[in-house]
Formats: sequence, structure tokens, C-alpha cells
Amino acid sequence: MQDTVTGAGSTAQAAAVPVFFAERLSKTYQMGEVQVHALVDVDLTIHRGEFIVLLGPSGSGKSTLLNILGGLDRPSSGVSRFADHDLTGASDSELTRYRREHVGFVFQFYNLIPSLTVRENVELVTDIAVNPMPATKALEMVGLADRLDHFPSQLSGGEQQRVAIARAIVKRPEVLLCDEPTGALDYVTGKLVLEVIERINRELGTTTIVITHNAAIAGMADRILSLGGGRIQRVETNTHKLNPSELSW
Repeated sequence: MQDTVTGAGSTAQAAAVPVFFAERLSKTYQMGEVQVHALVDVDLTIHRGEFIVLLGPSGSGKSTLLNILGGLDRPSSGVSRFADHDLTGASDSELTRYRREHVGFVFQFYNLIPSLTVRENVELVTDIAVNPMPATKALEMVGLADRLDHFPSQLSGGEQQRVAIARAIVKRPEVLLCDEPTGALDYVTGKLVLEVIERINRELGTTTIVITHNAAIAGMADRILSLGGGRIQRVETNTHKLNPSELSW
């Protein structure tokens, strides 16, 4: 694994607080008589408040790694921890509690409930969260304060994705995990969604991990982890992060 620095200056992570730690993390799937090695001996430390981009082609292991960090899957071997939580040996109920209390998810497809308004979609999470922010506050953060009583069918794709982000952050998660959040969006709309994600990371200090195959998005990250063949092939540090408005692809 190669570690490089891009840009001018330096961003020190040594004094930062680790939030994710993985050691020799591997995941193997049995597909009939064939074993598929989705992750192979991954070592990883992510610090609190970092903005991380996981970059790589389809099948490189990005989603598998994100799912393990998010408590949606377990590794076949190795160690995975979130702060003082051992994710490797956690029971199903412990992983459910971990996801509910600590993690917000944003996926490529929005998964909004069509029969509920924007506000009601977000309030579904506030009903089970320990210390949620008001749904109206979360929707204000994503620029949808004027869409509270609209239904998903009345929104554009970018607006629906921003509702999904509001739903993810309303419980004040320590971590925001985003799997191809702009994958179904056009260039202009995608940049608006990235601006929302960047704002949450910057203003709330939420540790943010974004999966993408779009190398341009890496410009807004603190660090870029490039995956290939189930391994982290390269780690780069951005010392001059770009605003989403400065990105082009």
C-alpha cells in the first residue's frame, strides 16, 4: 500500500482521534464452487471528522468494506472496530444497535416512502433515535425547508437524494456512509448533493466516507483510499481540498 500526499502543505492526522480501525480484514464469498475474495488483508484507520473517499472500479471491494464498517456485514477474518465497539464479534442485536445509534447511510437510490411527505419520511428516524435533531432542522441543512409537505413524486432526483441525506443525519450520527450518492444524478445535481454532504462533514464534524468510481470527487476528500482486487492499493492525502463547486468531470 502506497501513501502519498497531494497539494501544498500538510494535514496532520497523528493527533486525531481514531474512530474506525481495521486489521487484516478479509471477506470471502462462496459462489457455488468458487470462492470470491472481496477483501484481502485490509489495514485501515479512519479518524474522527475525516472526509474519506473510497475510489475504485466495480468489484474492487469498496461496498464490501463500507458494509463491514457500517455493521451491515461481517468479515470472514480480521478485526474491525468502531471506537470501543468490536464489530467483528458483535451479535446481530449489537450491530443493529450500533447502526441505529452511530451510523447514517446514504445509498445511490433514495428508498423514500411514496405515501409519506418529506417531513414524515425524515420523522420515521426521529421516532427511534436517541437524541435526534428536529426533522425541520435536518431538512433546512439540506436546503429543503420549503418542501416539508411535498411527496417524493413531487421532487426531482436531487431533491429526493437530499431528503435521504436529511433522514440519515437527523439522528445526529457520528458517521455518515455514502455508497455512490451521486450515481443516479446528473452533473449539476450531483454537485449540489456533494455540497450538502461536505457541509454536514464541516459543520457537524461527522466522519464521512463516500464510495465512488468518479475520480474527480476525490478532490474534496481529506484522504483517498484507492481499492483494487479487494486490497487498498494506494492512500493519498489532500492538503488542499476542493469545494464541490470546484469539481469537474
